Amino acid sequence: MPDQPVHTPGAPARVFADRHIGPTPAEVQEMLKAVGYGSTAELMADAVPESILTGPGRSAPLDLPPALSEAEALAELRDLASRNQVRTSLIGQGYYGTLTPPVILRNIMENPAWYTAYTPYQPEISQGRLEALLNFQTMVSDLTGLPVSGSSLLDEATAAAEAMTLARRASKSRADVFVVDADVFPQTLHVLRTRAEPLGIEVVVADLSQGLPEGDAFGVLVQYPASSGAVRDPGRVIAQAHERGALAVVAADILALTLLRSPGDLGADIAVGSTQRFGVPLGFGGPHAGYMSVGEKLRRQLPGRLVGVSVDNAGKPAYRLALQTREQHIRREKATSNICTAQVLLAVMAGMYAVYHGPDGLRAIARQVHTRTAALADALAERGFEVLHRAYFDTLRVRVPSAARVVESALEAGYNLLAADEYTVGVSVDETTTEADLEKVLAAFGEAERGSSRVRLSVDEDADRLPAELARQVDYLTHPVFGTHRSETSLLRYMRRLSDRDLALDRTMIPLGSCTMKLNATAEMEPVTWPEFAGLHPLAPLDQAAGSVTLIRQLEAWLAEVTGYDAVSLQPNAGSQGEFAGLLAIRGYHRSRGEAHRDVCLIPSSAHGTNAASAVMAGMRVAVVACDDNGNVDLEDLRAKTGKHADDLAAIMITYPSTHGVYEDTVTEVCRLVHEAGGQVYVDGANLNALLGWAKPGEFGADVSHLNLHKTFCIPHGGGGPGVGPVAVRSHLAGFLPNHPGQPEAGPHTGVGPVSAAPFGSAGILPISWAYVRMMGEEGLRSATEVAVLSANYLAKRLEPYFPVLYTGAGGLVAHECVVDIRPLQKASGISNEDLAKRLMDYGFHAPTMSFPVNGTLMVEPTESENLAELDRFVEAMVAIRGEIDKVASGEWDAQDNPLRNAPHTAEAVTADEWSHGYTRAEAAYPLASLRTDKYWPPVGRIDQAYGDRNLVCSCPPPEAFEL
Repeated sequence: MPDQPVHTPGAPARVFADRHIGPTPAEVQEMLKAVGYGSTAELMADAVPESILTGPGRSAPLDLPPALSEAEALAELRDLASRNQVRTSLIGQGYYGTLTPPVILRNIMENPAWYTAYTPYQPEISQGRLEALLNFQTMVSDLTGLPVSGSSLLDEATAAAEAMTLARRASKSRADVFVVDADVFPQTLHVLRTRAEPLGIEVVVADLSQGLPEGDAFGVLVQYPASSGAVRDPGRVIAQAHERGALAVVAADILALTLLRSPGDLGADIAVGSTQRFGVPLGFGGPHAGYMSVGEKLRRQLPGRLVGVSVDNAGKPAYRLALQTREQHIRREKATSNICTAQVLLAVMAGMYAVYHGPDGLRAIARQVHTRTAALADALAERGFEVLHRAYFDTLRVRVPSAARVVESALEAGYNLLAADEYTVGVSVDETTTEADLEKVLAAFGEAERGSSRVRLSVDEDADRLPAELARQVDYLTHPVFGTHRSETSLLRYMRRLSDRDLALDRTMIPLGSCTMKLNATAEMEPVTWPEFAGLHPLAPLDQAAGSVTLIRQLEAWLAEVTGYDAVSLQPNAGSQGEFAGLLAIRGYHRSRGEAHRDVCLIPSSAHGTNAASAVMAGMRVAVVACDDNGNVDLEDLRAKTGKHADDLAAIMITYPSTHGVYEDTVTEVCRLVHEAGGQVYVDGANLNALLGWAKPGEFGADVSHLNLHKTFCIPHGGGGPGVGPVAVRSHLAGFLPNHPGQPEAGPHTGVGPVSAAPFGSAGILPISWAYVRMMGEEGLRSATEVAVLSANYLAKRLEPYFPVLYTGAGGLVAHECVVDIRPLQKASGISNEDLAKRLMDYGFHAPTMSFPVNGTLMVEPTESENLAELDRFVEAMVAIRGEIDKVASGEWDAQDNPLRNAPHTAEAVTADEWSHGYTRAEAAYPLASLRTDKYWPPVGRIDQAYGDRNLVCSCPPPEAFEL
């Protein structure tokens, strides 16, 4: 594409790469001319160090299938989908059938205004999704009875692991023991063990129905209702934990809490769980939004993201990420958690599900589930079967002569049940379960020795098998938002109004360095909601998922091929989880060689903050390696550090191309020095989109990488999640990849344990990346890399006269992103990079990444998806803003009262009766003539972040707060 058109000019544009890559061949030539090159191949040859290039012709050959058109790829996906057998799964274990309201499916999950949005670090242009997340937080807080809820975590199991480490930090107990109920979901227990072992935490499993065992502990976890379905009062265990100075964590079913007393009401300190059954498809395991809520004393230690309410510069309520510096600038080696990616899109769906149904609707769904469960239990008992628990919500454990026979009989009828053990069958009812379904399940049990097969199922709408002392007495979801939108018309307009308050990729370029906001093609997105992919339970028999497993194996193979590694695990459901899994693989490798003492992880000072946090989570000690004036790893300091730690060096974590946006020409030397000292090389794959088709980390010296499928491989950010962060390793580390207790095929039997709740992580969105690779092929992927690098160098060249580029590599070139330095301008004018970022909103742009990797800078990444017109529009805006800064520096505009310090400007502000500023309304609102015909209006003025942190409000404010 860059050097030659992929298709003949004038012919139908059937090749997907032509659609994905923004600049046309003619525009590519114009951009090349601007940067002084005749072809993209020449540009890459100068930018990329020769030492890392592999294969003939300098580029790296990729053994991939030939590229398909969109229609062909969708047909192949249809064939894969047809190989799945979607049975009615009544397995439960934290995953349940649910009915996604069509208005939410079409207008949230399938709507690019929602799924192409970025993390709301620029709150003034993120008000819609922030309000939706505040709804989610309010929903969780109300139902769990704890006042502070985060805006989602990755899944229930990892939320429980975060709760464990939170309890350890906050508990008065100095013990290293965390007690877990024996009746907990198996995947939760195993993820807890994976997280606990490197941190020196002892996970003690106990039957908490008998009370807390003797001994000190810093925390305890109870499942409510239990994995077996039993509903027990956790109040006694909570009280015992508090008596010993431990914190109590309750993993609670969000739907059951509409009928049961809340964890907060029972005295719990922390509640965790999943909101999947609030309208989010099963998706073979994800993505789903986990939740965590805490009491007031723990609110400032809550991991992840917290949406709060502040005020803008007009004094009006406005939403923002509370305590957000903790999220953006993780405390490196002092980090206590690493939730880099939330599940925002899924949290929005779950919150809208609550808005759609309201408290009465949710209660009715829960009652229906419960009464149908009771009807099945009664019928089974009358047939002579022993139902093990008298109190339950939606899940039964039934004693049978042969669990295998019952499960097989149910399977023949089209139902998946759980074989809890040789003589016990589990059945979990959900909102999709009909009476006809229950009749067929009942038939699958047959009859016991003293029963009768003539017993029919009868639903008593007044049935109640919940303990009377646990009946919910406290109202919930009383905020008007949960009672207003009863008609579809009202809800549709509400969701549209929220999306209009955001600025996402469907409206404008989002030039964020380090995060890669590029085209998420509709053809890639479409299969995600096909029922053959969306309807699979993650613990269903694997032969029912033949199509999905084939897709997973093919994607693993393709990712291994393009990276030069030997094995890939797709289980990590975020980049942070991929980092953690990669470091666990290194740790497992050293331990297998009798070198468990190797625990030092070297991390360059320029690295992503998540790197150090992951190292700490993996039980490693962090040693920082200096960078030189050009932003490269300082080889002398590296030699000193590898020498100092020759006996205990575990790994180095580097990002390549570097966090500074350049191809460091010393990377092979870095790898050599670390290997000679006995360490392993971890390459953060966040910037892999600058390497595909030209170099492979697994071949130039790296041992392990995590990849960001939500960056390089087109899974959309979704407002800050979903994401997938697979880990790729060379053969000697393959035996230490994640595995899973519920699915032996998910990883090696020698693996480190699961890092995510589901066997294959967020499998429901893997068709996106599969389709991207399948439609791009070798030539398309290489072209994307070349145009991404060309676009970044084009912007750097165009911006250089106005904003100096801080770091460059060989020949003054950058990689796929560049860091522009605002500090000299701030010194001369007082205008900061934040002022510039807010002013870009008035021009209709999302700001580049602020203050990363260097304070006072902006990191710009155009991606290959933006055409020349959009790149030039961004340059025009930046040049105009530079002119405005000059007016401030010269004194023409007041240092405090100018369009940059007052940005962004709302429509209400510029149309007010009074205008007291020293610049005109037109200069505020229409700094470029083109904005008069296409203007995005920020819904709020600049938000006071400090006010929001001082006055932490993290649930929906009353309507009166918005009155004029």
